[in-house]
Amino acid sequence: MADGVTLKPLSLKRDGDGLTIHWADGVVSHLPFRLLRKQCPCATCNEERQKPPDPFRIITDKDILAASPQPKQMIPRGHYAYQIVWNDGHDTGIYTLEYLRKLGEPA
Repeated sequence: MADGVTLKPLSLKRDGDGLTIHWADGVVSHLPFRLLRKQCPCATCNEERQKPPDPFRIITDKDILAASPQPKQMIPRGHYAYQIVWNDGHDTGIYTLEYLRKLGEPA
């Protein structure tokens, strides 16, 4: 991505187990729903990722839904982001276009 180029998705489409984005600069990103849910950018999820794992945590229904995350809705927020409502009830993550692009880049 060239510096100063405004990110613009030409299309966003549910594609199997993920989201496929065709960008205006010709790049195509496929983001698995599992990755999107795991990398939710909200403050609560960021805080949870900082905590060490709890080996005595009790598995709940939310954990079972998290094993197969599915978006129920994707709401545009201005011209810069999307809010995803997940099947586990989580809905506070606002995914900016820059963040979606970054998640879609090879590691």
